[in-house]
Amino acid sequence: MNKLSIIVPCYNEEEVVSLFYRETCRAVTAIPDLDYEFIFIDDGSKDHTLDILRLLCYQDKNCHYISFSRNFGKEAAMYAGLEQSTGDYCVIMDADLQHPPTLLAPMYHAVSQEGYGCCAGKRIGREGDSALRSMLSKNFYKVIQKMTHMDMSDGAGDFRMMNRTMVDAILQMKEYNRYTKGIFSFVGFETKWLEFHNVQRAAGTSKWNLGSLFSYAFDGILSFSTAPLKLPGIFGSLLLLAAALLGGSGLVQQLFFHHSMGTLYYISTIVIFLSGLQMMMTFILGEYLSKDYLENKKRPLYIVKEQDSQPASSSVCDITPIRRNAM
Repeated sequence: MNKLSIIVPCYNEEEVVSLFYRETCRAVTAIPDLDYEFIFIDDGSKDHTLDILRLLCYQDKNCHYISFSRNFGKEAAMYAGLEQSTGDYCVIMDADLQHPPTLLAPMYHAVSQEGYGCCAGKRIGREGDSALRSMLSKNFYKVIQKMTHMDMSDGAGDFRMMNRTMVDAILQMKEYNRYTKGIFSFVGFETKWLEFHNVQRAAGTSKWNLGSLFSYAFDGILSFSTAPLKLPGIFGSLLLLAAALLGGSGLVQQLFFHHSMGTLYYISTIVIFLSGLQMMMTFILGEYLSKDYLENKKRPLYIVKEQDSQPASSSVCDITPIRRNAM
C-alpha cells in the first residue's frame, strides 16, 4: 500500500486549520488503498494554532506536527515537512483551503498511474485579489521566465504532489535562500498541470501583503538569475552613447550656430543621474553578496522547538469539529 504525506505550513491559522483537516481527511480517505499522514508545520504562530495541532495529533495517529522556535518563513516550513515525510508521495497544501482537497485524487492518479513525477495545481483567475496585485503578479512571472528560462508561469504555486524521487532531489538542494517555485522547475521531472479556480480563504486573513510579495519576488530573481548583474554593463554602454551624443550636439551648436547649450545644467543632471544609477547597481551587487554571505554561514533552515511525541488515542481520521474552548 502506498503512503501519502500531506505537508501543511501553518502561521496563525487557528480559525481554519481544523476545517482544513476535516475536509482533507474526507478527500484522502476516499482514495482506495492509500495510507496517509499529515505533517503540520507551526511556523512560529502567535495564536492558538499549536494548541489545535496538539489536539489533532492526540486524536489521530496519522497526524504529526513540528513547531518552530520562531517564524522562519514558508520556504523553511515546506523544506521541514518534506524532510520529515515518510510517504511514497508528498503533497504541499496551504491550510486556508485555497488548495482544493478534491484535487488530491486526480493528482494521486497522475503520479501513481500515469508516470508523472509531479502533478501540480494551476490557479486560474484571481478573484479576491486587487487589480494591482493581479497585474504585478502576472508581469513578475513573465519577467522571471525570461530571466531564468525556467517554467514558472502565472498561477503555478506550491500546491503539488510529487513522487519520492523528486522529493529526494529537492532535499538535496540545501541552500539557505530558498525559492521553492524555482527549485521545482530546476530539478525537472515531468509535471501534469490541473487547473482550479481561485477561491477566497475559508477563514482568517492572508499573511502576504504587497511588501512581502515584492520581497519574495526579488528573492526569486536573485536565486535563479544572474541577469541583474549585466545591468551595469548595459546602462554603462547606453550612458556612454548618450554622453557622446550630447557632447557632439553641444559642439555642433557652438561651432555652427554660436548657441550655448547650458553646459552646467547638463553636467549637473548627468552627475545626479549617474550617482543614482551607481547606487542602484551597488544595491544589486550588495544583494547578491548578502545572499552569498548567508549561504556561507551554514545556518540551519529552521530550529524545532517542539514535535509531537504523545501516543495517539485513536487510529481513525476524526472529522468532528475541533474547538478552541476544548483545550
